Amino acid sequence: MKIERITLTGVGAVFLVAALATLLPSLAPGGVDWHQLFNYLLWGTTVLFTGTALVWIVLTYVVGRGYEEPDPVHGGDDIQVRILTVDAAAVVQQTVDSLPEELDDVRVVAEADIDVAGATVHVVPDAFDCDAVRKGRAIEWARRTLDCEREFVCYLDEDSVVDSFDGLPAADVVQLREQPRRTGSVWTYLADVYRMGVQVEQRAFARLSIPLFAWGGGIAVRSDLEDEVTWDRETIVEDTAFVWAAAQQVDIDFELATTTCRNEAPPSLTEILQQRRRWAAGNVEASTDLPLGYQLLTRVRNYAWALSPVVTMVVVPLSLLGVGAGAGGLFAAVSLLLGALTLFWYLRGVSYYGREQLPLAVAVPLAPLITVVHSMGTVAGILAPPTEFRVTEKVG
Repeated sequence: MKIERITLTGVGAVFLVAALATLLPSLAPGGVDWHQLFNYLLWGTTVLFTGTALVWIVLTYVVGRGYEEPDPVHGGDDIQVRILTVDAAAVVQQTVDSLPEELDDVRVVAEADIDVAGATVHVVPDAFDCDAVRKGRAIEWARRTLDCEREFVCYLDEDSVVDSFDGLPAADVVQLREQPRRTGSVWTYLADVYRMGVQVEQRAFARLSIPLFAWGGGIAVRSDLEDEVTWDRETIVEDTAFVWAAAQQVDIDFELATTTCRNEAPPSLTEILQQRRRWAAGNVEASTDLPLGYQLLTRVRNYAWALSPVVTMVVVPLSLLGVGAGAGGLFAAVSLLLGALTLFWYLRGVSYYGREQLPLAVAVPLAPLITVVHSMGTVAGILAPPTEFRVTEKVG
């Protein structure tokens, strides 16, 4: 994490000075070819993001080509549902009310005693101690304490309203689909629409030896696998860390479910900043336990996403204005293609939501700003990683 922090800070500072010196040469200090330095930085940023984009394309349309969610095999009688919360009774109640009747073993794992109809509430005792922290600590307590005679344990976030349930496929780990719903800020909702477009790469994860991440809405794991791997590790991205550990300890089958959770998009810019900050910092920290190749891929992708607004907000406009990196040619072509890919990711997210959300396509011209909203937390997570889990505010 320290390497990324130092590099991102240094590159950002030099980028800013070089950009100002290039656009306003009369104010530039002497002794440095600022225009050439600015070109190098533009090319470096563009090449890094291009490489990450190419990896995404290969994962999504080569490795993941033809992937379809397997048919459900396990119904409600094979699943125990556990909903994690601190004390948001009203939000949890909405989630419990959305569950179909066939999911008849529903547990709420809370940090405080709350009243939820239709579920059994369990409170994590203050005295419980383990290596896991915050949400992971609650999950680990539930694993050790709650009786489960069913095939799967399905963990849902407190705001994961189940929009559809068709059962679970025969796999060791099943990632539930998510479709964030708007609760407050339009910008944060559009950023999650954009994220859904990027996140279609998940369909390739079933064909990788180690899935690149696991989060959002809900995840189901076989109960015997959970007991073998456990959640007892210090991390603030417990879902991804568990899947990474499981994939390295045993040969797991990872699949996507047709079941969809309509979790809440962050209600404000502050909340999405903190959410993405936790994701980025947690992933980089947890990646240290991955094989070197996966570790490098994960860390470079985080770094590239942190710099992605530079491409859409700086590189593409300068290419159109004929400023920087030779003022045209290959650089301009690559920049415009990356800008078009950003628009594509947003439109891909709109199509993921289905026909009823097609009006969201009118926001395509705002895609560069949406990218900034989506990525600003990644920058914060690298520069100032959080020291503990912070629950994203829920509206209910």
